[in-house]
Amino acid sequence: MRRHTPATASGIAAARAVLATLFGDPGDRSFAVRYWDGSTDWEGSGEPGFTLVVRSPGGLRRMLLPPSELHVAEAYVRGDIELEGDVEQAAAVGGSLGARLGSAGTLARLARLARQVLALPRDPAPERVSERSAEIRRLGSRHSRERDRAAVRAHYDMGNDFYSLWLDRRMVYSCGYFPTGTEDIDAAQAAKLEHICRKLRLREGERLLDIGCGWGGLVRWAAANHGVEALGITLSERQAQLANERIRADGLERRCRVEVRDYREFPHGTVFDKVVSVGMFEHVGRALLRTYFREAARLTRPGGLFLNHGIVRAPDRGSGLARRVGRMLWRQGSFIDHFVFPDGELVPLDVAVHDAEAAGFETRDVESLREHYALTLRQWVQRLERARAQVEQLVGAQAYRVWRLYMAASAHAFASGRLSLAQVLLGRPDGHGRVTIPATRADLYAPAQARREVAA
Repeated sequence: MRRHTPATASGIAAARAVLATLFGDPGDRSFAVRYWDGSTDWEGSGEPGFTLVVRSPGGLRRMLLPPSELHVAEAYVRGDIELEGDVEQAAAVGGSLGARLGSAGTLARLARLARQVLALPRDPAPERVSERSAEIRRLGSRHSRERDRAAVRAHYDMGNDFYSLWLDRRMVYSCGYFPTGTEDIDAAQAAKLEHICRKLRLREGERLLDIGCGWGGLVRWAAANHGVEALGITLSERQAQLANERIRADGLERRCRVEVRDYREFPHGTVFDKVVSVGMFEHVGRALLRTYFREAARLTRPGGLFLNHGIVRAPDRGSGLARRVGRMLWRQGSFIDHFVFPDGELVPLDVAVHDAEAAGFETRDVESLREHYALTLRQWVQRLERARAQVEQLVGAQAYRVWRLYMAASAHAFASGRLSLAQVLLGRPDGHGRVTIPATRADLYAPAQARREVAA
């Protein structure tokens, strides 16, 4: 039988009481909890979905004062807690805390337990958590060009070697496309690139602009397989360098290139036959969304097409006091803003479509790839976990934990419908109201040879 000192026993009792208030009694939970003394709470049958390991009373104290998305995430990133098993299930449980915190009964019970939590001992020197947003916030107004560059580089300049450990071989950092649901990540990303090119109805010799091109996977694919002249732009010098190295290795330097450039910096009169943006408009921000679409329209020739592929959030459902209180206390989205995508901002689909049409576009097609992104993220998490030792050697243990939690939590958000991925095909009508697009979608799904005959 395990023996406790009075202080240890009271600390474990306080921890159990608080966790029961936040997550329910052990018999009602789908996960186990293991405390710093080695004792475990698990009353389910079989194996738990995951195990929450609380490593010290001081770590629990920091995590719960007050309980919020950011504090819980920081506890994991710092190493105060460990998540053993399915981290997506852990993210789902964590996501339910916001609703619980909107309950007056839960808040009252937490208030009664506050003294016990405050009595938990502090750790002598807790590990400092390194966040990415503090320095960026000092660079002036949100979504200024200087601050946007810093925010993008903070994320993408983690290093090409880091991303190559868990992305596909083309290093496409956006939602894959799974026609059967059984594709591996390489096949899913190749299918996505082709799906986008087909939607744009690319023809040989056309000029294509990719806004936020990453490592150039799409411009290389479009140039090699559809014969276009493609330009990709990114704010990350590291991405541009590797993209152009790969373009040269493929012998495509006469057909495509990648530049470090802001989409707002093209000279007046610059136009492309087709424009695409994949996974970039999430960085634009609500206040600049109309500017973004106006610039895209300016760069698209009359009669041409623009495909916007990006994450959208579900509309707010309900506005009761409990829901507002829960959102305010939980501070949903604070983890990603501090550690992953500084200044990122998601809008509902209707807002994006409204602003695109206000800029002069006409909506021609909308497709949700919500479930596809959940599948993509799960494969990324699995690949990241398999490469853990190499990842930690490259970027450190904290960065590994940040990306593991961020991608698993995102997988849950897409699977549950809180987030979605929308491909919106927009046309810029010419002076006669015409857009160059077939009458049906049949060409999107036709075999390659038949598709070329239709295009001809």
